[in-house]
Amino acid sequence: MVPWTLLVAAGMAGYATITGEAGGGALLMVVASLGSVAAGLLVVLGRLPGEWLLVGPFAFRPAEPAPARVHVRRTGVQMLGFWGAFLVLLPLGLAALERRWGLQLAAPGGVRLAGAGLLVLASGLGVWSAWSMSRRGAGTPLPAVTARRLVVTGPYRLVRNPMAIAGITQGVAVGILLSSWIVTLYALCGSIVWNTLIRPAEEADLQARFGAEFTAYQENVPCWVPRLPLTEQRPQQG
Repeated sequence: MVPWTLLVAAGMAGYATITGEAGGGALLMVVASLGSVAAGLLVVLGRLPGEWLLVGPFAFRPAEPAPARVHVRRTGVQMLGFWGAFLVLLPLGLAALERRWGLQLAAPGGVRLAGAGLLVLASGLGVWSAWSMSRRGAGTPLPAVTARRLVVTGPYRLVRNPMAIAGITQGVAVGILLSSWIVTLYALCGSIVWNTLIRPAEEADLQARFGAEFTAYQENVPCWVPRLPLTEQRPQQG
């Protein structure tokens, strides 16, 4: 059933892209195919296998010891790569399909301007978070070269996942800027995937490596909604 649904979805997407017709049907079939894949995994495995996403550069491994400037440089390269892929190339492709399929809903100029401002703010949070990770954590945001120390300074004093918040907000802002509801939905769906499949594995890795220190941090700093810290947290040294 799942292969057949995928085949029909691919056929309808191809037809809508070539002809510019039946875009709504193509989108529904794409959504149905993703639902079929998820349902198939639940039937076969009894769960969604988040570990399938945590391979290669996304597998958790602490960074090798290196000077702080090396981690900062690596972090900069990673951010350029991820931002270019997930905030430029993929959104532009989705927005182009949206227009081709006749599904675009034009946003007023003021709304798009607000999206641009939101993008700047979210990008600033992302840079601040990445700087704190590379300088204080002796690593980078990429799981394969993740921080060697628990970072509880900078934006991490206010919320446990500032980079995730920044990335999700950036995606939504890009969708608003492009006047693309599909790109906005893509960003919001990405937040669900991250929270459901990635975050538990990340927190298990932090718990295994930092133990009671991470437990205390987890108890005092919220996951998603920032708040002022009640006590000063200090990163583990070594």
